[in-house]
Amino acid sequence: MSKILLVLWPLFALIAIGFILRRTRLFSPDFWPGAEKLNYFILFPALLINSLASAPLNNPKLAYLGSAILCILAISSLLVLISKYLCKITVPRFGAHIQGITRFNTYLGLAIVADLFGKEGVAVAAVIMAILVPSCNVIAVLALSSGKKVSVKQLLLPIIKNPLILSCVIGILLNLSPVGLPFGSEQLLKLLAAASLPLGLICIGGALQTTTLRKEFKPIILSTLLRLLAMPVLTLIMAKLFSLPNLETILLVIFFAIPTAPTAYILTRQLNGDSQLMAGIITLQTIIAVFTLPIVLSFVMH
Repeated sequence: MSKILLVLWPLFALIAIGFILRRTRLFSPDFWPGAEKLNYFILFPALLINSLASAPLNNPKLAYLGSAILCILAISSLLVLISKYLCKITVPRFGAHIQGITRFNTYLGLAIVADLFGKEGVAVAAVIMAILVPSCNVIAVLALSSGKKVSVKQLLLPIIKNPLILSCVIGILLNLSPVGLPFGSEQLLKLLAAASLPLGLICIGGALQTTTLRKEFKPIILSTLLRLLAMPVLTLIMAKLFSLPNLETILLVIFFAIPTAPTAYILTRQLNGDSQLMAGIITLQTIIAVFTLPIVLSFVMH
């Protein structure tokens, strides 16, 4: 537990620093959207490309890993869908809830993996993300558009334009090709990637919104407990059923035990979902994860 706390507290401290900086107005309001775009479109994709270019894609357990991930997403999405009809949840709110359960904070997840397992862990985590990112985006778009006529273009466009998905594709293609990362490009990507996780965590803190918590406390706390406690249990069960190795099991639990993605707010707003509810879910999950993550990780790592 002590090792896990030593790894986690600096990461959450960066989030807290971002929260404080945003509210002290040390930087102009224009700084934050620019920093988020820099990280989302350049720095973080560089990290993914660099990691996937050398990831173990010949791992014989890769098919089992992918199957486990898809089963976790299918089961959790189905349960939320059943709740939608039983509790008569509107489509805008349903889209927020399903993202709160299935999506994940990429910056926090990779920062934890990098600190705990180093380069080997990041390489496997990049493979997990290559499966999770497009799958979660498809689920989110379908949920926010349920009951509407959605064309193939409307479904695929947010996925094709997603820089994280594009960087996953580029990284995998480089991995499979004999080219790799030539002429010192690996070092360039490493330098860009080094700035990604700290800046990403600070931006997470800057994006936190607390205004919705009182109004929507019950649905937000329910979503938070399901995400941070129930999802890791489901993940552990699936990992055991698919006989995943220890490292893959721990990494998969990490990605399903961290808070939902801050970018879920942007997608929710773009597709006319309940963006205020989504903001509240992101905020409370990030706060409560400070307490739940050490417990979950200490359990799964022993």
